[in-house]
Amino acid sequence: MRFSTPLVPARLIRRYKRFLADCRLDDGREITAHCANPGSMLGLAAPDTRIWLEPNDDPKKKLKFGWRLVDHENGHFTGVDTAVPNRALKLALESGSIPELAAYTSVRPEVRYGQSSRIDFLLQAEGLPDAYIEVKSVTLSRHAGLAEFPDGVTTRGAKHLGELAEMVAQGHRAVMFYLVQRTDCTAMTLAADLDPAYAAASAAARAAGVEAMCYDAQISPEGITIGKPIPLRV
Repeated sequence: MRFSTPLVPARLIRRYKRFLADCRLDDGREITAHCANPGSMLGLAAPDTRIWLEPNDDPKKKLKFGWRLVDHENGHFTGVDTAVPNRALKLALESGSIPELAAYTSVRPEVRYGQSSRIDFLLQAEGLPDAYIEVKSVTLSRHAGLAEFPDGVTTRGAKHLGELAEMVAQGHRAVMFYLVQRTDCTAMTLAADLDPAYAAASAAARAAGVEAMCYDAQISPEGITIGKPIPLRV
């Protein structure tokens, strides 16, 4: 998945109100960018962090830049846009490049299910059980090489796990798909200290037959694509 517009480098001044970030471009201009991430962004939003912004000329958008990447300035990047995993996975599913899910021929996004919820993707194929796929963006890393989810309390995430378990009980297939949007991690775990309820819900869901898939990502200022499977350590 390539970015629509070439990214430009900047320095973060501050992130506030969850969706706003004041930034300083390399030419000295100070601008406000949209931050497409409602999470805590733990470890990613320190002042003076090197970041990459995507400019736009859409007259309908008040903010003319969107924050897309954190540049760790050691050759590694983190993708901070939580909408990217869904877009990247849709392309991967449609091209059959996720081996565990390649047999499905129909990919439907945002299908209603559960209790007033929408599943990220419903996969279908003749002769196969329907597959319900929930996608999560993983950006936290507090230990070298190890990604963690979540980066704060996510009641909604625990609810999704329960709904996936119910799909398994009804005879369907259910998958929690974690996309690690960091190039410096080779494994993933659950941040049980930050949200013990989510960790417990995850264990219950896996015991009920919900599959957990973790993939890393190839990230650069040119774009983000899904990479290879990495282990989930629980």
